[in-house]
Amino acid sequence: MVKFSFFIIMSCAFSKFKYSALGVRLYSNKVLGLFSTTHKRNYAVSTEEPLKKTPLYDFHVENGGKMVPFAGWSMPVQYSSLGVLASHLHTRENASLFDVSHMLQMRLTGRDRVSFLEKLVVADLEELPVDNSILSVFTNENGGIIDDTVICKHNDHIHIVSNAACADKDTTHIRKEINKFQQRGGDVNLKIIDDHALLALQGPKAASVLQELCDKDLSDFMFMTARHLNIKGFDCHVTRSGYTGEDGFEIGVPSPASVHLANLLLKYPSVQLAGLGARDSLRLEAGLCLYGHDLDETTTPVEAGLTWTIGKRRRKESDFLGAEHVIPQIKGGVMRRRIGFIVEGAPARENAEIYNNKDELIGKVTSGGPSPSLQKNIAMGYVKSGYHKLSTELQVKVRNRMQKAQVVKMPFVPTSIIWLKAIW
Repeated sequence: MVKFSFFIIMSCAFSKFKYSALGVRLYSNKVLGLFSTTHKRNYAVSTEEPLKKTPLYDFHVENGGKMVPFAGWSMPVQYSSLGVLASHLHTRENASLFDVSHMLQMRLTGRDRVSFLEKLVVADLEELPVDNSILSVFTNENGGIIDDTVICKHNDHIHIVSNAACADKDTTHIRKEINKFQQRGGDVNLKIIDDHALLALQGPKAASVLQELCDKDLSDFMFMTARHLNIKGFDCHVTRSGYTGEDGFEIGVPSPASVHLANLLLKYPSVQLAGLGARDSLRLEAGLCLYGHDLDETTTPVEAGLTWTIGKRRRKESDFLGAEHVIPQIKGGVMRRRIGFIVEGAPARENAEIYNNKDELIGKVTSGGPSPSLQKNIAMGYVKSGYHKLSTELQVKVRNRMQKAQVVKMPFVPTSIIWLKAIW
């Protein structure tokens, strides 16, 4: 009954009242209730183990952060100064600062680092220019996705960032493959970067803010590239990237300096703190996947709509784990595909069933919720091939009611990021 009342109110908040104080407050409160439950399946935390804390934990608490368990960490879902809905919209219009220090940061060194990593991911790292980044996926022997990752190639090492929820799995997998590679005479070594925090400054005003704190001109700092920058005396590894669909930067900063840097950024009126709640709704509007929900080890890159991550040379050589399963799918097709769609009525949440107009079950929702930017309900999910085409009319069962839905192009919200436009 509580959920039903909320969705009625949210419908009013989006249409009649738009972003009234009541609508904003209700949206934020609902996110607090739903965030742990919608992520519980893949981010459940054992009560026997204490939650990990990022170097900014005390900073979050002091700034009114509402801390929740997430992937084994205590992380802010929102702040008292700005609710989830307002925080989402602020990011789209200004700039927001996210603590993403829970993410797994790694460094690969050794003369054979490129050839080694290409056995585990689908990206063409050999052709990737130095100081450029690329989104890729780790695959298993069946072609399923172990995790998604951002890889940055530098002159003397490879910088890797992957999901916190997959940290143990990823490191175990990589170390196992390193041992086999080294036994064959390969030269590669892995270091977990645990002495740096990771801050994400996201939004259209992110570049102008960061420029004022840097000693170098950022006008030629392209999206999906990386640099080592001196930010007010701190040596930081910075990539121009993010998980929001907006321009922005992910800043690796020495842990002892992380709070100081956060405070420097927050001195600018255009910058506000943002938590997991806004990060999730922003990435959904951008059509970006959340591992454990939209991606898992039973899903291949082709099924997930990530065929574009498989380099042309990699397709030809077919030498990454599971390639014999993945490559034939590119031309031969798959049984199911990830789609984005607009839903009428109440929001469709994860595991909601998707039907065709003949009331035949054809798939399930993997991510869904209200879009603050569009004032519509959006979702992603997997459906049988043939129903993935744009403008296809579908139905989604929400609380035993069939609601109309239509397949649309992603990202749901238009973006100025050329790279993000290109992947769709």
